[in-house]
Amino acid sequence: MSEDRVRVQVGADGIATATMVRADKHNALDRAMFESLVDAAAQLAADKSVRAVVLHGEGKSFCSGLDVASFMSGQGGVGVLMERDGDRVANLAQRVSYDWSLVPAPVIAAIHGNCFGGGLQIALGADIRIAAPSAKLSVMEVKWGLVPDMGITQTLPRLVPIDVAKELTFTGRIVSGSEAVALGLVTRSTDDPLAAALALAAEIAQRSPDAVRAAKRLYDRTWVSDDTAAALLLESELQDGLIGKPNQLAAVKAGMTGEPPVFADPA
Repeated sequence: MSEDRVRVQVGADGIATATMVRADKHNALDRAMFESLVDAAAQLAADKSVRAVVLHGEGKSFCSGLDVASFMSGQGGVGVLMERDGDRVANLAQRVSYDWSLVPAPVIAAIHGNCFGGGLQIALGADIRIAAPSAKLSVMEVKWGLVPDMGITQTLPRLVPIDVAKELTFTGRIVSGSEAVALGLVTRSTDDPLAAALALAAEIAQRSPDAVRAAKRLYDRTWVSDDTAAALLLESELQDGLIGKPNQLAAVKAGMTGEPPVFADPA
């Protein structure tokens, strides 16, 4: 990787931040940004001390989408984004969205400024999205004669009805953060999404990391599945893995005494 485009910081409280740091280009996606996002997700997935992740962009925007000019000027062309390593289900373009689902801890995207095309698909890969009312979001690929192909099939169906997805995709129109909430693209809206995301991360970090990680796994595996038996079985299996374990007992103690909980990192 020629440049490090994502700064990862993990605090003693288990709250991690992943910051896209290409502010002069509104955090547009060049090859180094793709690779840095994938590396950041892998780093956070492997860190058992992480209780919650806040993903955001430095400067005026979350991410303005693909930096077409950079790929046209000698980065191997956009074809490099279609490459898959080994038996991975996702290619490089898709992994900047999909790989956030592989982070066991919850990922919260704090969205401000422009969040277009690939930038929106990165945000959709997070578990929760908090946007400024004035943020601008768009499934913009149709503007360039393309379809969205950065993992959107694994994220958008969980958030909006198919007619809403089609209208946004067929037109590429830009919606505000406020409208995005109404449509279901965004969880909620606030004037300072980064502060709100960090506050939410702090709240999550006070819960049993075992339970939170299990809950993410449960929903990610079953939310759009029509296999009722498998979903119900997974509920039971995950619960069985929690009951009576140290972090579950610590949660019970905290709930009964009102004292702050003390949790161990997941095994």
